[in-house]
Amino acid sequence: MTELTTIEISKENLKFSAAHFTIFSATDRERLHGHNFVVHLSLTAPVGPNGMCFSYVEIKDRMRRLCHDLDEYMILPAESPHLEISEEGNSYVVEFADERMLFLKSDCLVLPIRNTTVEEYSRYLLTELCRDRAFIDDNDVRSLVVKVSSGPGQWGSASWDNAAA
Repeated sequence: MTELTTIEISKENLKFSAAHFTIFSATDRERLHGHNFVVHLSLTAPVGPNGMCFSYVEIKDRMRRLCHDLDEYMILPAESPHLEISEEGNSYVVEFADERMLFLKSDCLVLPIRNTTVEEYSRYLLTELCRDRAFIDDNDVRSLVVKVSSGPGQWGSASWDNAAA
């Protein structure tokens, strides 16, 4: 019988600060604001003969890079059915309902997400982690859960299970 364990990684440096607005409907959205988002990872894999799954250094480094790539940007959801995002010179033009907003391209990330929520950020980060098939396969990773918090006591999560993949 394979001995499985779940590793939980919540480090002080697994975080990103970002500006955003959440879209509630075709006509209702939050005002532009920001959060210091915190990221947590749970990973299930077999325990090896040495009493551990693998060195945590690689996965922590990968998570830090992903968080760093999101840090200090205005995040725009490319897949929102309620936004039109276009380019005009060095700006993104964002149209929502009867509003037209301009954001400097250098300050923005346009991500393949539907909304700028902890649910979508966790799904995005999980998708990016799952792109590293070598890490998953080499370490026989069975499942991953990525959680993102926008404040104390408030998390969204996304999960992946190798059996369902």
